[in-house]
Amino acid sequence: MPLLRDPALADDGARKIEFAHRRMPVLAGLTERWAAEKPLRGARIAACLHVTTETANLCRALVAGGAEVALCASNPLSTKDDVAAAIQRDLGAEVFAIRGCDRETYYQQVKGALDIEPTLIVDDGADLTATVHEQRPELLPAIVGGTEITSTGVIRMRNMAADAALRYPVLPTNDALTKHLFDNRYGTGQNTIDGILRATNILLAGATVVVAGYGWCGRGVAARARGMGADVVVTEVNPVRALEAKLDGLRVLPMHRAAAEADVVITTTGNRDVVTVEHMRLMKDGAVVGNSGHFDLEIAVDDLTSTATSRRYLRDNCVEYTLPEGHRILLLAEGRLLGQAAAEAHPAEVMDMTFATQALAVRYLVERAGELAPAVHPIPQEIEDEVAVAKLAAYDITIDELTPRQHEYLTSWQFGT
Repeated sequence: MPLLRDPALADDGARKIEFAHRRMPVLAGLTERWAAEKPLRGARIAACLHVTTETANLCRALVAGGAEVALCASNPLSTKDDVAAAIQRDLGAEVFAIRGCDRETYYQQVKGALDIEPTLIVDDGADLTATVHEQRPELLPAIVGGTEITSTGVIRMRNMAADAALRYPVLPTNDALTKHLFDNRYGTGQNTIDGILRATNILLAGATVVVAGYGWCGRGVAARARGMGADVVVTEVNPVRALEAKLDGLRVLPMHRAAAEADVVITTTGNRDVVTVEHMRLMKDGAVVGNSGHFDLEIAVDDLTSTATSRRYLRDNCVEYTLPEGHRILLLAEGRLLGQAAAEAHPAEVMDMTFATQALAVRYLVERAGELAPAVHPIPQEIEDEVAVAKLAAYDITIDELTPRQHEYLTSWQFGT
């Protein structure tokens, strides 16, 4: 049985799904072709994803391709309850997703998706992958492969492979250029700023915004904050990325120094304890702290809760904690994924590429069932090219092609000075 907040919300969700569908031409084209070709006929897909309008359109494509789909939420605060109801009613997937659920219900949702006895896993954060390996190993022989869409999940899966624990091949959608160059940078950059503004309505112009991590997500957040007039400071552990931030014109400081200057701190690292209570004790009164990474471990929320002398709800997704020193910290979205929890998630235009890549990766695994070893494999170049060419066509953009003479030059070694 599906798990939903309220099936009666489906009409609202359906309108939003259709709005996103019109902005996802690459995925829409795949859906139309797959409805005739049925390349996924017989596949049973368990998917653990943010339940958004864009995800609804991925479900539409997978079902059109002939797959049976069960969808659960990949974050307790990212589910849009009206969208979940509409997917269940209209799009042919069984849904297990309730916004704001507790940890026990979250994993009940995960287990509900696995009851489909999947042949494929589509994951976001690797909770579904870890659960099937640790708690449902009897399902593993039937699983021909999986995909993973976020950096944190790819790290977990590579660690599983290094420990010889991964039992099926995985394609890391997150590593695709058509994902991280656009989704991570432009999508995360935009929705993180959107989440900050919705939760606080503060002015970013003139504020000091500290961005922890300068990977693709951090680059995106930093660029958007800078574009709104903020003084952006980057913290990093990677020397090359720290140099990149410096040469991009940003200040680079260790967190203990950056914290003292910060009006806003946003974590984008995929690691834990990036902002600790010790850092928060150095911050200004009223400093805003939020996380744009997948899990809620980047900010030491439990330590903040146990240390604070009081806690007060101020606005949607904004809670004020008073520390023993007397100053206040504003924590956004419970330290969870800010752009999903407090805003509208990624724009449909970038998720069009990400989910088209995801869908094509699923087709690739179906077509090569039994051929790939249990490991994390790179996304094939032909998938990258198919998505990029289709997106350019949707933008009505044409590009140059190599002449035979240029191709010969690039594939030879004899030409020199």
